[in-house]
Amino acid sequence: MAKKPASGQEMWGGRFAAKPDEVMEAINASIDVDKRMAAEDIQGSRAHVRMLADSKIVSDTDRDAILEGLDQVEQEIAGGDFPFRKDLEDIHMNIEARLKEIIGEPAGRLHTARSRNDQVATDFRLWTRQALQTRADQTRGLMEALLEQADLHADTVMPGFTHLQTAQPVTFGHHLMAYVEMFSRDRSRFLDCQDRMNESPLGAAALAGTGFPIDRQKTAADLGFKAPMANSLDAVSARDFAVEAVSACSICAMHLSRLAEEIVIWASAQFHFVRLSDAWSTGSSIMPQKRNPDAAELVRAKTGRIYGALQALLTVLKGLPLAYSKDMQEDKELTFLAFDALDLCLASMTGMVSSWTVDKPAMRAAAAHGFSTATDLADYLVRELGLPFREAHHVTGATVKLAEDKGCDLAELSIDDLKSIEPRLTDAVYSVLTVEASVNSRQSYGGTSPVRVREQVSRWKELLS
Repeated sequence: MAKKPASGQEMWGGRFAAKPDEVMEAINASIDVDKRMAAEDIQGSRAHVRMLADSKIVSDTDRDAILEGLDQVEQEIAGGDFPFRKDLEDIHMNIEARLKEIIGEPAGRLHTARSRNDQVATDFRLWTRQALQTRADQTRGLMEALLEQADLHADTVMPGFTHLQTAQPVTFGHHLMAYVEMFSRDRSRFLDCQDRMNESPLGAAALAGTGFPIDRQKTAADLGFKAPMANSLDAVSARDFAVEAVSACSICAMHLSRLAEEIVIWASAQFHFVRLSDAWSTGSSIMPQKRNPDAAELVRAKTGRIYGALQALLTVLKGLPLAYSKDMQEDKELTFLAFDALDLCLASMTGMVSSWTVDKPAMRAAAAHGFSTATDLADYLVRELGLPFREAHHVTGATVKLAEDKGCDLAELSIDDLKSIEPRLTDAVYSVLTVEASVNSRQSYGGTSPVRVREQVSRWKELLS
């Protein structure tokens, strides 16, 4: 009679008679991390056993018992009554062990024609596929919040910056629409990644496929995959889908961090462009006047956590031979971390954008300072006086220096001041020196004119509908 393996080895015993060292159990167990894939594991097991029965590999009676037992396991997990055990290593062995306790001997037939290698690869793909869809939906929600604000502020003038120096006047709506474009690309990356990874590893077994007459097309279709993966080695060892998913999270986080940085600047007393609502601000323990943009700062900071997950994931995978190595157990925690952090960032940013208050007079006053209409003057000299642009640039530079010396803006220079630099100028030049005239003139496709901004808002609202 064969010796029964020590506790914790029931799923892979036989060759082993002694229990693993406690430290070995600790480093080997992943249940605290991968138990969040319980729903995916049960989903995959249901598809697998249905296929086994259809292929006459297990009986209909065993199939029904397994499905009924999985229903009970699912209910126990949902109700918080499931007895998770670290000595059973992971979610797959925990579920199978509990299934055996519930239905007995038929539970042992569930693992026919599969391995934990293809099982975990399937679960992980199912989880990541849904996480990508959720982040795509969240990104869409942020885009919609930005669109509402852009529509509301299509003609709100603010300074446009390069090098964080005043460059040209733009509209706040135009500025926000730049982020709509960025987040639209993030959303498309999530959906592209989801489409590319949507193939089923189930049936690849440990690494070489199986000798049982299984139907991989059936389980793939049952789980919503486009097709089974075409190479069993690739099926169990590929984790580039996780790398790509976390990379998409990282790029999105970078865009969120850029917007967060701008919010921190805009909300400062020195700028006072926006005021975050109380729901998205914090105070100081000793300075009662403070309104801190902590949510924006934390969005900015969590970007580093997401980048770190990507770098760590690449490092874990970089030297692994085919097919499966235990190193891959680390992939899920890193991927979960990145998606969890991005979840908070997207939700926080959507909340801030939806509820902030914009100080239009402060924006307009800032836009009028710093000689922001200098380029408009240069363009006027080209258009009305026929100067070559480089000469117009020189004349405008001299005009800016004169205004700087006098301590005034370009529009505050007298006509005599302007004529002292370019004698052919007339009072008509003042029509291009206001910030409103500047933004209204920028009517090229993609420009900051309120007309163009509202066109883009309408276009995106239609696309997202």
